[in-house]
Amino acid sequence: MSELRKIKRALISVSDKNGIVEFAKELKKIGVEIISTGGTARTLQENGVEVTKVSDVTGFPEMMNGRVKTLHPKIHGAFLALRDNDEHVSAMNEHNIEPIDLVVINLYPFEETIEKDGVTLEEAVEQIDIGGPAMIRSASKNFRDVAVLTDARLYEDVLNEMKENDGSLSLKTRKRLAALAYTRTSFYDLAISGYLAEQISQDDLEYLEPLNPYGNLAFIEMEEETAESEDEELVALEELEDGEDDSLPSFISVGLAKVADLRYGENPHQKAALYDSGEESGIANAEQLHGKEMSFNNYVDAEAAWRIANDFDELAVAIIKHTNPSGVGLGANLLEAHQRALATDPVSAFGGIVAMNRVADAEVATAINKVFTEVVIAPDFTEDALAVFRKKKNLRILKVDTAAEKNPLEFRQISGGYLIQDQDLLTITAENLKVVSEREPNATEIRAMLLAWKCCKHVKSNAIVFANDVQTVGVGAGQMNRVDSVRIAAMRAKKTELELEGTVLASDAFFPFRDNVDEAAKFGISAIIQPGGSKRDDESIEAANEHGISMVFTGYRHFKH
Repeated sequence: MSELRKIKRALISVSDKNGIVEFAKELKKIGVEIISTGGTARTLQENGVEVTKVSDVTGFPEMMNGRVKTLHPKIHGAFLALRDNDEHVSAMNEHNIEPIDLVVINLYPFEETIEKDGVTLEEAVEQIDIGGPAMIRSASKNFRDVAVLTDARLYEDVLNEMKENDGSLSLKTRKRLAALAYTRTSFYDLAISGYLAEQISQDDLEYLEPLNPYGNLAFIEMEEETAESEDEELVALEELEDGEDDSLPSFISVGLAKVADLRYGENPHQKAALYDSGEESGIANAEQLHGKEMSFNNYVDAEAAWRIANDFDELAVAIIKHTNPSGVGLGANLLEAHQRALATDPVSAFGGIVAMNRVADAEVATAINKVFTEVVIAPDFTEDALAVFRKKKNLRILKVDTAAEKNPLEFRQISGGYLIQDQDLLTITAENLKVVSEREPNATEIRAMLLAWKCCKHVKSNAIVFANDVQTVGVGAGQMNRVDSVRIAAMRAKKTELELEGTVLASDAFFPFRDNVDEAAKFGISAIIQPGGSKRDDESIEAANEHGISMVFTGYRHFKH
């Protein structure tokens, strides 16, 4: 049997009517009979396209404000019947069911509706399409005989193929259209399930326990005699308002669409691709303005760089290497901020990723081009800056929308499942700091500690950051014990011309023993910012007092595993 199927009869029912009149007119020219519903039928008729109404096919009127119109055997039988199955053909003849060869459908705008401010649950529910997905699924199941078109961007391609094949479509095309159609209904259902899950109260579903809620500081005494693990650290608990639900839902739906295949993954023997989750901002949706294609590792590092740059309200530049900041700088302008970030560790900056939270200008572009850089990221670029960057043909330039994510959850795969948490978006201000040492920090030290604390959040644990009030001075990342992180951060600082004495130290988690403070004191630091919460806090505080170091607690930790 030929793989071509002649398109003699089409059902058209679309919410988005862009291009549908022109498409229908071309179908009529090919000799296709058109069946249509409600508003689509009116639109086509008003534009001179002859149609047969669905109610005339079913012998049953549309009712309930259009909720019931296509859910009928004469419609679904026309889709599902196998044309080469004698029993199916006999049933069609017995019940006067005529086959439908092409279904053109796009769904009620549910996704667009729930994005509107102030939309009610009732308004959203009314935009849940029932008949459309049912027809898509029925017709797609029988791709052997029926073509399903759910994307207006494919109207022209389908028409061209029909014109080339005397009004017929190939099996290859019908299979491709069916796959796309099921993808569309899958995303549609995910949007609905996700939205409804957000509307359901905690009483209606079993929820997970709250994960690391943020809020007012509340220090809790530990019951253990010794803190052998930093997992025993104090965690600040949020004082929830009455009725506030801060839990993660029992069910989470995620829809992903492939954007591009990547050359390889983390290593050349691994396959990889970029997928879009439906957000309009972020690194996955960045506009690449120049350079060769992004790699898997480029995307991972770019995400790390973009997050740390955007953690600062002040003008900031971050340089990232293997997801850890090699340097972060603040300044009156991007050039000054970049110079300060670069000065932290100019060796590690080679082959790094640079991100800034302001529009990139030609001055900073010229400075960046002096160091081999893989990717530069900014919310925008001046034309002069782009002209400078384009002198480096392989340098990747990403323009990223700064809009906040709609669903800021983090997913991590483990064997057999996923770990899900909300993002670490906690911000600490000077008012949140609890001074525990005899000496109180001065204003400059407080600024430096807040800078170091923000950076520390983006460094792999165990994390130590030395900083002054405008830049990082040394970074110690990913060590198995915290004392080694202190030593590595100091070692990196000593390799530069930056002054280590008088800087501050930030630790992503508490000090289990005073040796961290004693070690840091050897390098002349003046202040320490840390979460606090160890059973041995008194020993660390005593050490700080002995060395004349100011110490503050935040009440929160910033592990990054």
